[in-house]
Amino acid sequence: MKNTYTITGMSCNGCRTKAEKALNEMEAVEATVTLEPPIATIIAEKSVSLFKLQKALYKAGNYVISEIDASNSIYSTPQASTMNALALPSSASGKYYCPMFCEGDTVYDTQVGCPVCGMDLVKAPDLTATKTKYTCPMHPEIVQDHPGDCSICGLDLVPKQAVEEQDTAYLDLWRKLKIALVFTIPVFIISMLEMVPNNPLLQLMETQKWNWVQFVLSLPVVFYAGWMFFVRAWKSMLTWNLNMFTLIGIGTGVAFLFSVAGLLFPQYFPDEFKHHGTVSLYFEASVVILTLVLLGQLMEAKAHGQTNKAIKELLKLAPTEATLVLDGQDKVISIHDIKKGDFLRVKPGEKIPVDGKIADGEGTIDESMISGEPIPVDKTRGDGVIAGTINGNTSFVMLAEKVGSETLLSQIVQMVNNASRSRAPIQKLADRIAKYFVPTVVIISALTFIIWANFGPEPAAVYGFINAVAVLIIACPCALGLATPMSVMVGVGKGAQSGVLIKNAEALENMNKVNVLITDKTGTITEGKPSVEKVFSVNDEADTLLHYIASLNQYSEHPLAQAVVNDAKTKNILLTEVKDFEAISGKGVTGTVANRKVALGNKKLMEQLNSAVAEDLETKISTEQKLGKTVSYISVDGIAVGFVSISDKIKATSASAITELMRQGVEVIMITGDNENTAKAVATELHLSGFIANCSPEDKLVAIQRLQAEGKIVAMAGDGINDAPALAQANIGIAMETGTDVAMESAQITLVKGDLQGIVKAKNLSQAVMRNIKQNLFFAFIYNVLGISVASGLLYPIFGLLLSPMIAAAAMSFSSVSVIANSLRLRSFKI
Repeated sequence: MKNTYTITGMSCNGCRTKAEKALNEMEAVEATVTLEPPIATIIAEKSVSLFKLQKALYKAGNYVISEIDASNSIYSTPQASTMNALALPSSASGKYYCPMFCEGDTVYDTQVGCPVCGMDLVKAPDLTATKTKYTCPMHPEIVQDHPGDCSICGLDLVPKQAVEEQDTAYLDLWRKLKIALVFTIPVFIISMLEMVPNNPLLQLMETQKWNWVQFVLSLPVVFYAGWMFFVRAWKSMLTWNLNMFTLIGIGTGVAFLFSVAGLLFPQYFPDEFKHHGTVSLYFEASVVILTLVLLGQLMEAKAHGQTNKAIKELLKLAPTEATLVLDGQDKVISIHDIKKGDFLRVKPGEKIPVDGKIADGEGTIDESMISGEPIPVDKTRGDGVIAGTINGNTSFVMLAEKVGSETLLSQIVQMVNNASRSRAPIQKLADRIAKYFVPTVVIISALTFIIWANFGPEPAAVYGFINAVAVLIIACPCALGLATPMSVMVGVGKGAQSGVLIKNAEALENMNKVNVLITDKTGTITEGKPSVEKVFSVNDEADTLLHYIASLNQYSEHPLAQAVVNDAKTKNILLTEVKDFEAISGKGVTGTVANRKVALGNKKLMEQLNSAVAEDLETKISTEQKLGKTVSYISVDGIAVGFVSISDKIKATSASAITELMRQGVEVIMITGDNENTAKAVATELHLSGFIANCSPEDKLVAIQRLQAEGKIVAMAGDGINDAPALAQANIGIAMETGTDVAMESAQITLVKGDLQGIVKAKNLSQAVMRNIKQNLFFAFIYNVLGISVASGLLYPIFGLLLSPMIAAAAMSFSSVSVIANSLRLRSFKI
């Protein structure tokens, strides 16, 4: 059996070799990987699941494998492929899975912890809307799944608000972090004051008693708050899946046990390891590192919960009930009881319950959640309608054609779920280093013991044991634990001050790598609301025509009508009474204003009223329409005398932001649900790298997947519900705070001011933070390299020096202080 896949994440021939080797290590699999294009050809005796292939690639690096589907081409690029999202099946809703996908799509009924890596399992979101329960406001014990009367008092039952399930994993981590902080802070203070001349604590008690205080205070941190990290370290060693937890477990565990031994049996330690007659201990190193790692786990748990929140917001868009028309009678039923072929009545202002078509009547539907465009769409008999969109001020009967998981809204929910879990987990630097660092440190420690025990001074075995332990302690990643969270903490705070809200460290890291920005048009590049661009009059009476059409529209709630009225108000034009007003569905409005018969609408309305349109006026209108403007004819007393052009204005900051991003090497591509003419006009004016028009939510998602399959790091900027799947799929999702809650929950970065200038700030901040993190890691690794060398006794034969625990503590503190001081420099960085 032969299959071909796309692999993303490879940047050189070395990557290609590692990916090919990882796949060939699988049983009964023969793989060939090419770099240009990034394709894997796999020959196997039987079908191999995508999850198993992905699991094998995880061991090689941050590579993502996906199936090729060339049937849906958005770009004309040959061999373009669609990334198949690495996601859980819908049947996994409400169950638990490992975020590292150690066992592919395996799910569990309870939060038991991953048996491979020990990570806390994450609950998969429920992808179906919760069925509405009804209760009596006076007798809450009366609960049923359909509307009706209370059997006790006769009151109408009201919908019962479902209580959202709290994230137990997040709450558990938060509780442990609070406990860890309570006990860690005093241990840290006691330890640091030991290095202060004339330590004030010694006036209260001697050093030995303060050591006992540290020991007692560290017990809750080690054996409760941080105990899970030792469990994960043990599991990682049993499965030989060495990672960050292996490093943390060994380092903090040895530091704690060494400190306990030094506290209980100081007589067995050489004088070189004592200070003022007591052995210098490392309780603070253990508890500080465990607390920092716990903070990181809390941030990860919060990030996992963002997807669930986004899905819950999407599910709220669908109504919980609908009006069924049966035998001429209206009956309110649950949305879950709707069947294909049912006739449903949609009243003014109601959300459409399922996908279908209008069977009787007409309406003006707000479809902005799907198209992203603010202008409602007129619908008549036979036209299709979409679940979750909002009906205007008329009533109609629709035929249900797609229900349940078949509706477009349900498909958007599934796409958000798939996309948010399609990326491979970030292989943190500590994890990658741990695969080599842990066994290296253990080997150095073992060699240290052997060499000292055989060639060292008496007591040789004691020296050998203590120096071997010192190697393990000095390898404890205290500064490494501070390097990233300190920079991220300061960077996130700096971003918030500048109107850039960043959810996690992953967003900061990936923003630095972004080379393609996909942006929506409406509400992102443009203001997101229709406004009058011009009123043209063949008789140079534009203000008079504006007075007529604004008066005609003053009682309408249609967005286009409101745009006209608002324009008149800004020009201080007074509106007058309208007589014989009539709204002609799908065409426009007519009425008498100041004794003149005025009509405003499309060309069909002009033809219906037999209003003559001059050829020159028709040419001007055609020119405006080609620029993507919405144009309405104006007729007075049976003659077309002008038009009103309405558009969505480009934000003042969009042009400069796009120019700066492109200067930094970022391609800017606009993907919009708007028509080709409008999209082309905006793209030309802003000199964009490219654009795609008439896009559905799925088209946006697929376009981003194609770019990612080409090895691009993609950021997506949007503000609507229709952008949610694309925001979740992108390497970085950027939402405008002026947009919907769903968009903000699906994104990793939110811009408070809602303009593209915030993206420039986010990218500049990301570059500064990543540069700062690399500097911090340099300090941390230099300390480890030098510290391990000295701890192993490398300098003893030449200078007779051993690493005193006091010196080690001072060096560790200096390393941490240097990392903290360097991180704080970000506060003065100008973005």
